[in-house]
Amino acid sequence: MAHEVPPLPYDYKALEPHIDEQTMHLHHDKHHQAYVNNLNGAIEKHPELASKSAEDLLRNLNSVPEDVRTAVRNNGGGHVNHSMFWAIMKPGGGGEPTGAIAEQIKKDFGSFDDLKKQFNDAAAKQFGSGWGWLIWDGKLKVITTANQDSPLLQGHFPILGNDVWEHAYYLKYQNRRPEYLAAWWNTVNWDEVNKRFAQAKK
Repeated sequence: MAHEVPPLPYDYKALEPHIDEQTMHLHHDKHHQAYVNNLNGAIEKHPELASKSAEDLLRNLNSVPEDVRTAVRNNGGGHVNHSMFWAIMKPGGGGEPTGAIAEQIKKDFGSFDDLKKQFNDAAAKQFGSGWGWLIWDGKLKVITTANQDSPLLQGHFPILGNDVWEHAYYLKYQNRRPEYLAAWWNTVNWDEVNKRFAQAKK
């Protein structure tokens, strides 16, 4: 089966005022679709890859044939990263974290405010395009990756991530990346983040 862009789990304008409708249309329908089209194009050259999930392709990138490896890394990463991104946001989201992730954040960062500060700082300083991540590695850690590199490439499971490519925020925030990072926390779907945290610990 060819890879597909998952439908948005809410309306394009549902994350206003934090993320605008026009950005959501462009980001989901154009950018994510392009990653999926390019990933499918790469896989067509090696039909044996068709049975693998995008996550498995990234986890075992060195076994992907060399002629399509970079395409799979970039576009498979773009597909996996964005599929997570739409799911960990929701209308009326944000607020304090709940459940197991709230306890772990307190344990590993001291407070939710301390996590936000560290995360926003790291993501604001990510040079050029990339992502800020919260990963599980025996404890919660904040990391960044360049381009569409997924933490899966380093053997880490991403629990939460924010896209700091300019296409994610430029229409509304222009060059004010820190303002976008601060506003984005108002969209976080903590139920979904808790599901991903449970998955990560397995």
